[in-house]
Amino acid sequence: MRTLTVTGHGRASTVPDTALIRLSAVHRARSLAEALAGAESARAEVVNAAAGLVVSTVNLSVWPTSEQGQQPGFEARHTLTIATGELEVANELLSNLAYEIGSRLLVEGVELTVRDPTAALGQAREAAFADARAKAEHLAALADATLGPVEAVAEGGGAGSGPPVQFAMAKADVGLQPGETALAAALTVTWSLA
Repeated sequence: MRTLTVTGHGRASTVPDTALIRLSAVHRARSLAEALAGAESARAEVVNAAAGLVVSTVNLSVWPTSEQGQQPGFEARHTLTIATGELEVANELLSNLAYEIGSRLLVEGVELTVRDPTAALGQAREAAFADARAKAEHLAALADATLGPVEAVAEGGGAGSGPPVQFAMAKADVGLQPGETALAAALTVTWSLA
């Protein structure tokens, strides 16, 4: 029995509805203990401002600093992630943190994601199957054959995100804009040839 195997690719766009914020509570001081205490104080303010949200420690680091014209000291950095669940909550939280913590806050990035990508991934799979069928029909016609029933389907590929999110912390209102993100799917389909 002759077969034809083709890989099809499909994409579907959707709007991100959740945000994962990565930030650091930072403090510089002359002694190691003061640097740690200051970073801990800033971390506590972050956790307090994020009441009810999931806050997780990513890293705690301390290193010596020595900049020209300043006395040597230490910088402590407590890096956290905050899962906000909604973009409006992320906007408000970032604005509040910038105001309350100020220069002891370092925003390292915001990742916008889709809470439930099931529908968009289904659309991407449908597009991938249609792409595979169109390619297979063309190849079968070139071989003077027609497509028979599907013999096998294997899924591969993954999700990709849109352009990176950029925002300015100088403003009180952060205004995260979700835009769109594209979810991708790939299907490898084998047909029998008639």
